[in-house]
Amino acid sequence: MNFLFIIAGFGLLILGGNWLLKSAVAISLKLEIPKIVIGMTVVSFATSAPELIVSVKAAINNSSDLALGNVVGSNIANIGLVLGITLLFGKIDVQESFHKTDWPIMIITSGLLYFFLQNDQIISNLEGIILFSFLIIFLIYLLKFQKKAVIDEMPEDDEDLPTLKTLLFFIIGGIGLWSGSELLIRGATSLALEFGVTERVIAVTVVSVGTSIPELAASLIAVIKKEKAISLGNLIGSNIFNILAVIGITSIITPISVIDDRLLTNDIFWMLGISILILPLVFLPKGLRLNWKDGIVLLGCYVFFIFQTF
Repeated sequence: MNFLFIIAGFGLLILGGNWLLKSAVAISLKLEIPKIVIGMTVVSFATSAPELIVSVKAAINNSSDLALGNVVGSNIANIGLVLGITLLFGKIDVQESFHKTDWPIMIITSGLLYFFLQNDQIISNLEGIILFSFLIIFLIYLLKFQKKAVIDEMPEDDEDLPTLKTLLFFIIGGIGLWSGSELLIRGATSLALEFGVTERVIAVTVVSVGTSIPELAASLIAVIKKEKAISLGNLIGSNIFNILAVIGITSIITPISVIDDRLLTNDIFWMLGISILILPLVFLPKGLRLNWKDGIVLLGCYVFFIFQTF
């Protein structure tokens, strides 16, 4: 039965990613917003929904390690696993907004999470409000300033959809991603529990990979359809959303505390390290691009992270 859940989950995630991408491109056309901004807002929020649902449920059920480990592990998986695999299917030409805005914000939010946790090993209600407020400021900045700063990509291949159809694709795509993740997590977690591993290990490996599958589906479909601005923007935006929205909202509902010290002494440093690693990969050896070689480096880092986690 667990294998059936996993297979059904993958199917729903692929379909959901395709529908969500269609709606994202249509929205960018209707609002005249560059697709990378849509990737970092609309698509990122939808693909981060599984992390939000899992973390809120976990925190309410007093499973703080699952709530925190899910986000930390998912951020590592988004860069190491998802971006790594995506690059094997095609290179990505990176826009200047990456190092001027997107990457710095991701590093700042990651550092902020570490600072809050290192201080007293708890994300309090007030700290949750600070994180979520930072998200609102970031979104306002994106829509007001980066809308004009980012050059759009391949407008001739865009498909304009009627408003009702766009809304329908967005809703169905979001539901597909959410339900697919739920099925995948249920099946994968049940299998992991049979091996008797800890909650933290399950969170930073099985659950985080499961909740990162929407990003993988959306990014692969985006690259295959040559909407590469969405694929990179979605991943960076998703990492920002995971911290500011998922941890922010969850800790507003109930404070999150660290139970397993390895979340602070190991996992969060992997999250910071792999996030920092993207910058030199983007600029070396040729500036503002990522290719299959960078994908192998990122995948290698992720495999090593998983190996040392157990």
